Amino acid sequence: MDIVYIRNLRLETIIGIHDWEKQIPRPVIFQLELASDVARAAATDQIADALDYEAITQRLRHVVSTHHFDLIESLAEHCAGILRDEFGVRWLRLSLSKPGAVGDAVDVGVVIERGG
Repeated sequence: MDIVYIRNLRLETIIGIHDWEKQIPRPVIFQLELASDVARAAATDQIADALDYEAITQRLRHVVSTHHFDLIESLAEHCAGILRDEFGVRWLRLSLSKPGAVGDAVDVGVVIERGG
């Protein structure tokens, strides 16, 4: 299995359970590992045969800027579903962190794996 990755994708969104969190956009940071057979893209050198990480980035940016989630777990699950349904990713590992969410920690987050 080949993996296409996107690291440290920082996007702004409204997320949180507290009233003050629902007022102010804050960063969330994605780490993505996406299964992809890169052999065809390597042979043709065509983006149509590759997993388009620019399109993925734009889609995730749209999701986090237009949707509100209370929990990072919900946002992570929603994004994983988009990657699987819209981009045909059969396996992924998605890490999502919320810097500064807990005063004594650099960040908090979740890691989910989907697919087989």
